[in-house]
Amino acid sequence: MDLIAKERDRLLQRTARVYGLCFTVVSLVCLTIPGGIDMLTWVLCIPLYALLGVSQYRIGVSRSRWWVLAALGAGISILLLITLVSTVGPGAPAISAASSLGAGSLASVAVVLTTAPLRRVLLAVAFVVVTGLTTVLLAPFQPPLRVLPLLVLGWLLATVIGFWISAGVPQAARRIASIGRAHRAERQASETEAQRRQGARLLHDTVLATLTLLAHSGVGVAPEAMRQQAADDARLLRQLRLGATPTPQSSGVYNLESNEETVLGTTLESVKQRFGRMGLEVSWHGTGQVLLPTHVLDAFLLALAECLENVRRHSGVTEAHVTITDDETTVRAMVTDSGVGFALDDVDSARLGFKESVVARLKEVGGKARLFSAPGSGTTVVLEVPK
Repeated sequence: MDLIAKERDRLLQRTARVYGLCFTVVSLVCLTIPGGIDMLTWVLCIPLYALLGVSQYRIGVSRSRWWVLAALGAGISILLLITLVSTVGPGAPAISAASSLGAGSLASVAVVLTTAPLRRVLLAVAFVVVTGLTTVLLAPFQPPLRVLPLLVLGWLLATVIGFWISAGVPQAARRIASIGRAHRAERQASETEAQRRQGARLLHDTVLATLTLLAHSGVGVAPEAMRQQAADDARLLRQLRLGATPTPQSSGVYNLESNEETVLGTTLESVKQRFGRMGLEVSWHGTGQVLLPTHVLDAFLLALAECLENVRRHSGVTEAHVTITDDETTVRAMVTDSGVGFALDDVDSARLGFKESVVARLKEVGGKARLFSAPGSGTTVVLEVPK
């Protein structure tokens, strides 16, 4: 609220400065027109106009009431000079200058006097003094019924502007806060959905894969490998139950620590050993070591492991080839097998395996995946991630 009040005051001050300086310039121009006042009076008015302009400028940057009083004092002094000191009496241009001064230039202080009770009292006093004195001083030269309505209208307009800005700024702040709350709620919902999807992928890639092996009595997998896989999955479930968001490490075990960068070559070997224990021989080709950011490496390895898991479960062969290549911007992995293959149109769109654990996972880090397969011709998957 303090910040809102400061912004409101700043806007009021700048409005008062522009409002007041514009009418001050108009009044000075009118006073300069020949036939308004004699030269001596005009010369005496110039320093007072300068003081009035400086005071109005300072009102735009300072909340001090002294600048308001200085502006009022300078303006009233100019009115006295125009109407009482001039030897020939004010002409039509001088009367217009005095009217602009009282109804516009001095009325501008009303804009900054609407924010607090004490300031409103000062506003009421200034209004009575300026309008009353201007009407009395111009009475010998201008009918009061022509001067007074103009003065009242000028002060009323400046006061309305002040109250309108004072009421409008808090309303805008409340609307901004409402938009901010809606944005935070949307972001929280998006983060919750992302965590849910990540949890689903982790369970699909680990626990569900192990349960599938158990459902088939662990055919083709050594008992020791089954026990190790089950232990890793149990550790993952404990972390998820405690509200953690596990990430894969080079050993294949999930933990909560993350490094800034990890060498790809040291982690591919762990993936090879893991699938070797489960009966799938993985042959690596291409780049030996590539440096990737941790979050990109995590997504890349998990997607690669899911592709190899699909080979182990669905291809009907016990060997897969992984070719790693890279250029200045991208790291690619091509996973191929000579298995039974399948027709791409026959894949159920509701299955999580490739859609979520590969395509969606890579997309989140700016990567992509392409799948090529046909019945009897094996399968090839190309994974790409940015460096």
